[in-house]
Amino acid sequence: MKRVVLDSSAVMAFFENRPGAEKVEELIQFAIQRKRELSMSVVNWGEIYYSVWRAKGPGLAMKVLSDIAQLPVELVDVGYDLAKSAAEFHAGYKLPYVDCFAAALAVQRKAVLATADRDFTQVQKKLDILWTV
Repeated sequence: MKRVVLDSSAVMAFFENRPGAEKVEELIQFAIQRKRELSMSVVNWGEIYYSVWRAKGPGLAMKVLSDIAQLPVELVDVGYDLAKSAAEFHAGYKLPYVDCFAAALAVQRKAVLATADRDFTQVQKKLDILWTV
């Protein structure tokens, strides 16, 4: 089964029906059919919560969290190894720190990283990236 790590930009594209939403929806359908295994770091989940809260208020932010909970996406806690790997990504590349958690999780799980965030172009030789846009 192919593993896919979702970056917050991919999930936001899905919920806001932005370009790339159809690719994320396809991944979700594959996960429902047990053809894909989807996961996301809780740090990236928190970034979604923060972004929606700041842009649209706490009520909608809570709704988005509730909607994410209905998806076939495993939320992965950050332990020592994942935090260390994210810190190494941050030290070695000019990648925003929160994005480093998605990258580190993709490496840890030997997974494809689904993202719309072009910041990841600088690490595309290290990761298998599925561009959602």
